[in-house]
Amino acid sequence: MLEFARFTDGLDFGEGPRWHDGRLWYSDFYQHRVYAVSADGTRETILDLGDEQPSGLGWLPDGTLLIVGMTRRQVLRMDADGDVSLHADLSEIAAWHCNDMVVDARGNAYVGNFGFDLEKRGQPSDADLALVRPDGSVAVAAGGLGFPNGSVITPDGSTLIVGETMGQRYTAFTIGDDGALSERRTWAEVPGTAPDGCTLDAEGTVWFANAATPEVVRVAEGGEILERHGTPQNAYACMLGGEDGRTLFVLTSPGFGADMVDTAGGAIWSTLVASPRAGLP
Repeated sequence: MLEFARFTDGLDFGEGPRWHDGRLWYSDFYQHRVYAVSADGTRETILDLGDEQPSGLGWLPDGTLLIVGMTRRQVLRMDADGDVSLHADLSEIAAWHCNDMVVDARGNAYVGNFGFDLEKRGQPSDADLALVRPDGSVAVAAGGLGFPNGSVITPDGSTLIVGETMGQRYTAFTIGDDGALSERRTWAEVPGTAPDGCTLDAEGTVWFANAATPEVVRVAEGGEILERHGTPQNAYACMLGGEDGRTLFVLTSPGFGADMVDTAGGAIWSTLVASPRAGLP
């Protein structure tokens, strides 16, 4: 079994971890901030969104940071001077709060959404995955997904794999030259789990946080579960990073929802794994 060391704590609810420029970046829903943490645990506030909740993170080819604004259903952009502006409005596509995002090497962003009011235990319904092109124009990339959440893109840029939290599966698409998705197929069924944030390794397998129980799971294409490891708290996101890409960072919290506001009870844990990070994010 993997042994988890506390990397940092004081989170309300962390999401969207990304290893970028030698640091682990993440969003905190209820602190309304984006942070970056260096290898020695030094944490810097990158952005405070006031009353908006940040989620998925990614970068355009020119280094501009993209941030999902959950409740207003937007993608925001922050330039090198720290100025924030609207990149895309997803209110015509997202049926409820937006969540995770992956940005490809050309600057196309793929953004999921809840599809229904999760915190008030609304009736689950399918949702559309949004495509935001580099110029900020939007389109439906794929429809009929069961809570599209964490996504990865293979190293060659040809395939997007999206986790369906309510669908208990990973679904793959071929990415076209224009960013459009096609050739939809089931990549892996993961019954009994709720796939949340995820990361791809060099063996082509996906590590994901299982929001249904405190664990991280490693699954291969076709659905074979290669590893599963219990985590100190409920796990909601994970990311491979570190100097050699072999450190698995896991974001945890005692729970999800408004009860987590101002608790600072969440944490980020780290452990070493055999296969390094690959692809995006």
